[in-house]
Amino acid sequence: MTEENFWLMKSEPDAYSIDSLKNDGVTLWDGIRNYQARNFMRNMNKGDTVFFYHSNCKPPGIVGLMEVIDLNIVDPTQFDKDSKYYDPKSQPNNPRWDCVKVKYISKANKIVSLPELKVLFSEDELLVVKRGNRLSILPVSNDVAKILLDKIKRNY
Repeated sequence: MTEENFWLMKSEPDAYSIDSLKNDGVTLWDGIRNYQARNFMRNMNKGDTVFFYHSNCKPPGIVGLMEVIDLNIVDPTQFDKDSKYYDPKSQPNNPRWDCVKVKYISKANKIVSLPELKVLFSEDELLVVKRGNRLSILPVSNDVAKILLDKIKRNY
């Protein structure tokens, strides 16, 4: 049995929100076009817990939880010429990009905002608080995840 990991995955709410995921139930987390973020996805395991983070909004922050339910899926958007995630260098016989499937777990009643996260954690503890960090997928340590889960559960 593999150990559970924790992750933080960002999405702009006008592109895909926690409410979108709640309505859909499950979704492919596709469109990732950063190699480091892609590689973090490749380290995910089924059953991993993910903190859903709304970015590029006021206020940004953690808005809910989801779970990784499927791994190593070829990202279909890389081959779709009408997609903003189209990658002309990616070939079906040698795809560059993959994704995971996630399912909705819960929505927090109260956002854990970026300013609040900056009070709770240092840059070394939680990468999302680091100035200039633009990665859309980040690992979260077990110690930090425990604190976040306790905080989110109090907000249900």
